[in-house]
Amino acid sequence: MSRIPRIAALVCSALALAAPSYAKEHSLFPETVHDQIGVNIHFTAPKPGEMAMLEAGGFGWARMDFAWESTEKTKGVYDFRAYDGLMAELKRSHMRALFILDYRNAAYGPGGAPPYDDEGRAAFARWAAAAAKHFQGQGVVWELWNEPNGKWFWPNPSAADYSKLALAADKAIRETCPKEILIGPAVSEVDLAFLEGCFQAGCLQYWDAVSVHPYRQTAPETAGADYEKLRGLIAKYAPAGKTIPIVSGEWGYSVAWGGYDEERQGKYLAREFLFNMESGVPLSIWYDWHDDGADPKDAEHHFGTVRNELHPGRAPIYDPKPSYTAAQTLTKALGDYRFDRRIAAGDAATDHLLEFRKDKARGYAVWTISDTPRPVTLPISAGTYTIWSGQGDRKLTLTADKSGLPLTITDTPQYIVRGTSHGR
Repeated sequence: MSRIPRIAALVCSALALAAPSYAKEHSLFPETVHDQIGVNIHFTAPKPGEMAMLEAGGFGWARMDFAWESTEKTKGVYDFRAYDGLMAELKRSHMRALFILDYRNAAYGPGGAPPYDDEGRAAFARWAAAAAKHFQGQGVVWELWNEPNGKWFWPNPSAADYSKLALAADKAIRETCPKEILIGPAVSEVDLAFLEGCFQAGCLQYWDAVSVHPYRQTAPETAGADYEKLRGLIAKYAPAGKTIPIVSGEWGYSVAWGGYDEERQGKYLAREFLFNMESGVPLSIWYDWHDDGADPKDAEHHFGTVRNELHPGRAPIYDPKPSYTAAQTLTKALGDYRFDRRIAAGDAATDHLLEFRKDKARGYAVWTISDTPRPVTLPISAGTYTIWSGQGDRKLTLTADKSGLPLTITDTPQYIVRGTSHGR
């Protein structure tokens, strides 16, 4: 792994150390580690054994397209039965749904384009409100469209056009079921110009959070500067007295990218989730649940936490990748804990030590963005601790004295729990 330039690392580190104040500002999302992480899925009917594997992976959320065209095939007639089935499966697996109200409906737009006229926007708003009413009170988070700043989902992207649609849907949902959680605009990357256009149009009046997809081919910690810029925009346009957090609604790393492999993807999954918590981002969705194909040159095929090939009748039904095991280990070690703060340790430019709490118990996650392992003494209370490796394949018992806990840290997060705990 290449090093992040030291100046950039210092900036990211300084921003991260300020993050705990943000972490306390939201109340819409659960705060345990398990309840802050999820994956994108692409099904309403899981394969036998699929939900068991998702649950065993430690994921608390599933993000899924809630497709307009498939649920309103006849104008004004809504059929949500496929999503009723998915909701039942998620509840049995102790997961919540983030549904994306998205995509076109040929009945309301030429060539199936996004609704650009008043009739199409009104139809979309009626459908969105009907969906929210159908599932109200079930903990769903409703997201307005997916990556409207990209021509792949919105030909001729325009913040003004998107905002007209979003506002129509937002108002209809708020009038029908005002307590449902609404977020948007799910922009690709952190497109500040597009986001500001949405904020200027008044979307923050209705949104409970701002969702972004902070894709990059650099380390997860480099997102800190983007989050700070976005927070500045939110503060500028948010209604007085309203606190609006940032949601990382889709973000992953493809094994097919140059310089990437499954091991690096696994490290980055854990660091992405942890750095988002450190940065006051209350919900993080990893893209993707399973690989979409097996072409080694196609990046879209290799974002998954499990491989593409299905093994019916076998448990597990997919072969887990290190990214799956990384999520599983994080939640086994700290799933019932809540992030509390970052503690200064080692080199502030490169080293991260996060403290988590569960009642009076303390747990920790520690890693460095440097690719060189090095010994540090972690400033934590004297006592005996269990140290989990990032893949959960090794557990050590170490003792801290009054000067702290000596440990060699690496670019893979390790988890530290008081006593000889075996986790969740």
